[in-house]
Amino acid sequence: MNDPTDGRADGRTDNAAGDQAEDDRPDAAHRRPPGVDDATVRALAMLTKALDTTERARGRLYDFHQLTGTADFQLGEAARLLREAGHDEQAAALERELIGRNVIPGHWSFQLIEGYNEAYYRPFTALEERIRNEIADGRTHLYEAELRHARHTSGLPD
Repeated sequence: MNDPTDGRADGRTDNAAGDQAEDDRPDAAHRRPPGVDDATVRALAMLTKALDTTERARGRLYDFHQLTGTADFQLGEAARLLREAGHDEQAAALERELIGRNVIPGHWSFQLIEGYNEAYYRPFTALEERIRNEIADGRTHLYEAELRHARHTSGLPD
């Protein structure tokens, strides 16, 4: 991603359509507060990027949870079909050894999500919010808003 602070001191750049109009600036909720410099905007952007990556990792845990649960129910169906086909011993082995099994010792997949949320995700989001509140009046996506402003063609919709 290009640095939206390259170019003019105010972070804006000229483009083919001419200087961008004042009303093309980021909305008030996405303008950097007074005293917030380029280095701080970049640091907050990296913090946001880390949070975004954590959100993706958390989503993968939910995927894992749902896929594991689906597989468990499919194993139940496989056991039923094996039994109907006359393979009682193999159906019983599935039921005894795999269906409903912990994904790690002592834990089902939902417990992994709960542990992740409690030990990592909630502290991460709370600290990210605290840092944004302390440094940027709680404003989010300052870097991205400035990037959008720098790359937007003035006078054209969307």
